[in-house]
Amino acid sequence: MRKFPAKYKDDFAVFKKLTTPAKVQDFLNKIPINFEPEGETCRSPLLSLKHKKAHCLEGAYLAAAALWFHGREPLLLDLRTVSRDDDHVVALFKESGRWGAISKTNHAVLRYREPVYASIRELAMSYFHEYFLDDGKKTMRDYSALFGLLKYGDGWLTSKDNLWDIGADLDDSRHFKIFPKNSRVRLRRADKVEIEAGKIVEWKKK
Repeated sequence: MRKFPAKYKDDFAVFKKLTTPAKVQDFLNKIPINFEPEGETCRSPLLSLKHKKAHCLEGAYLAAAALWFHGREPLLLDLRTVSRDDDHVVALFKESGRWGAISKTNHAVLRYREPVYASIRELAMSYFHEYFLDDGKKTMRDYSALFGLLKYGDGWLTSKDNLWDIGADLDDSRHFKIFPKNSRVRLRRADKVEIEAGKIVEWKKK
């Protein structure tokens, strides 16, 4: 266990079995989506475990914490979109020199990535074609540089306050455009069958 407060040993005991990124992903998939019924949240891993639910960013924090528990560096990647859509954040891991990603999402797309990508850009681009709105418009525009959580010490693991500051730092961090802003890239809209598949959800809002 790395940098985990002894006071919360029992709370994080669930991480002991999550010895691989695939097991972390399986664990995340079993946690219901946080639909934020009482307002927006950005919970720490400890609070997400206590509430037994998480949305995309909370899931990324939780996955990064589980990876750190087993000695991997806690890393995030931000996928940024046009204003009509929502950004998505994943936790990154590396195996045999290749990058993979753990993702908490309620949809059939933007999910786990096997560690087969040679670069962060290559991994980020794997999300491009499935990142679209219900009208088929493809919306992903930028991806962040590697964003490490080690600089925040271990306070983010157990904070009782929302981690808005880390989320803001991630959003303000260096990002790379997928294509030049002023270039005339004609993006074809997603097919009807893709749109319908994208509407499949794991958890239904009550």
